Amino acid sequence: MYHRMNIAGLDRDLPICKVTDDLYIAGFVIFGDQELTVACAKALLEKAPEYDYLITAEAKGIPLAHEMARQSGAKKYFLARKAPKLYMTGVFEVTVNSITTAKEQKLYLDTADAELMKGKRILIVDDVISTGESLRALEVLVEKAGGQIVGRMAVLAEGDAQDRPDLIYLEKLPLFHPDGTVMK
Repeated sequence: MYHRMNIAGLDRDLPICKVTDDLYIAGFVIFGDQELTVACAKALLEKAPEYDYLITAEAKGIPLAHEMARQSGAKKYFLARKAPKLYMTGVFEVTVNSITTAKEQKLYLDTADAELMKGKRILIVDDVISTGESLRALEVLVEKAGGQIVGRMAVLAEGDAQDRPDLIYLEKLPLFHPDGTVMK
């Protein structure tokens, strides 16, 4: 089963995937779709508030943040990692429970990046926002670093995220019944 959508002017068929016996979602994966990544980055930048740096969570937001930085001329963006890396000078850490991840996970921000973020306007970007848990984790990391959150953006908003007045997104992504029909 697939759900056809027009996203940033491009048609895509998203596979419908089981989350629970009663809840299915359309899987949106921007990885490998360079045409869609470029179009979504352009469309989001047209709606973006003024900012100093972008931040996203590993992994699906990476190509989007990279392309947004490239198109805007930014020399740097930040990445919250799923595990600390040897090159990190130290870490800020937060726990997150995402709808697309089966278990609790943590996000980490390098303290060197956090230092650059201090007092700066930070724009949070992601591919899809659903429950808001990954977004909440990024907000905590930015706040711990002393950054000022100026916006929250996503390509798609799913479920309750569609009603958030603080979220800027391109399209609504419906939830589905097991038979593939859209939940109202």
